[in-house]
Amino acid sequence: MTKRITQNQVLGEIGETMVKGKFLTMGFQFDGRSRLEAGIDGIAEVMDAGRPLAKLIAVQVKAKTEGKYTSEDSDSFTYLLRSQDLEYWRGSNLPVIIVLYRQSDDSFFWKEVPRGFDEGERQLRFSKRDDALGRDAVDRLAAITVPKAGFGHYIPPLGDGEDALVNLLPITLPREMFVSTTPFTTKTAVATILDAEEPARFDWAIKGDAFWSFHDPRESVCRDIVDADQVEAIDTAHLAFHEDLDELNNFAYLLRKTLSQQVHKDLGWDKDQKAFYFRALAENTSRSFSYDASKRKASSDVVNVVMSKGDKSRVAFVRHHAFIPRFENLYDQWFLVVNPTYYFTTNGYQQHSYPAELLAGKKRLDKSASLRGQVILWHRFLTQGQSSAVSLFDKEDSEPRLVFGKPPVVHLAKRVPEDVWGGPPKKEEEPDAGAQESLF
Repeated sequence: MTKRITQNQVLGEIGETMVKGKFLTMGFQFDGRSRLEAGIDGIAEVMDAGRPLAKLIAVQVKAKTEGKYTSEDSDSFTYLLRSQDLEYWRGSNLPVIIVLYRQSDDSFFWKEVPRGFDEGERQLRFSKRDDALGRDAVDRLAAITVPKAGFGHYIPPLGDGEDALVNLLPITLPREMFVSTTPFTTKTAVATILDAEEPARFDWAIKGDAFWSFHDPRESVCRDIVDADQVEAIDTAHLAFHEDLDELNNFAYLLRKTLSQQVHKDLGWDKDQKAFYFRALAENTSRSFSYDASKRKASSDVVNVVMSKGDKSRVAFVRHHAFIPRFENLYDQWFLVVNPTYYFTTNGYQQHSYPAELLAGKKRLDKSASLRGQVILWHRFLTQGQSSAVSLFDKEDSEPRLVFGKPPVVHLAKRVPEDVWGGPPKKEEEPDAGAQESLF
């Protein structure tokens, strides 16, 4: 009887060859095993720019000519592992992945076989976006070679480089500021200003018997808390770059109070987090902020009303975009450090009783693109209308203000993989407009 090679044998060989080629184009080594293999078709080795790292992954290839996978739709599908394979992989000292190859559409998907699995974990769910085998999977594959016990080993990001946005906004300071003596403490000064009939303002600092401000206190309600005949205009640089650390800390406090005055119509202050947050415009009502991106008009929801999962007619909480400000003097340049976060209320006004749990849950969903988008949003907000303010800077009737520049961009030789941020993929509940766009 004439020997025959079955179509399944041919398809299996094609699948292993195609998967080997895919790994090689991704920068990995791939060595196929002999015909005596019982559930591992090859070994992939992680490489960094052609340098083998001795980090190995066992690969099992499953190929098909055409047809849909189980429960396949445009986003995902499931695949049922064989009990015999699971029993074989249980004793592996290497991470094991399964790679699915479909000839009809030349598609490749991969998934790590869970360690410590049992019979109830035979079904794997694949995401067509996140589990595609290609360049975007390089860092995730490298990460699974890190031991899960002990201190582990560092696997460098292996993808192409990228531009990283630094969350520092350089500040242009008013050229002059006003100092005076005062008989008031901060507490008594605040009480005096609140009792006055004029609009209150708190963009000033008192240390000992000294009063500091960027605006002339004689032209506002602050005249009531200074010795008017002792008010003097001085060069801002004299205090902004003082050698004494206490003086610099006091100047940083003045910067925060000045910023608070500039944004008080739109932003509130949470004293617990020490963070600015977008105010709600009405009870249980979302709020959007629109700004110019590099190529289009972008918009982001900065106050979000989240409904209860159990009762869609009831508001569970309201989430406000927020940031924790920190002012730093680096090499004779002041910067505003923008640390994005969130503030939670029950209806837009009443602070939530359990914000820590909500914040932790939201932070787990935020990845690098989301944080980048938030830094860009805060830059756009803080610089809105800034060009007109700068043009009026030298006029006597203009209000002195802090002017913010663009955040620095640093080129990284290696891309930071999204997976290092942890957590499941972010749900499409709140788009970060412009987050992926080069806006500077």
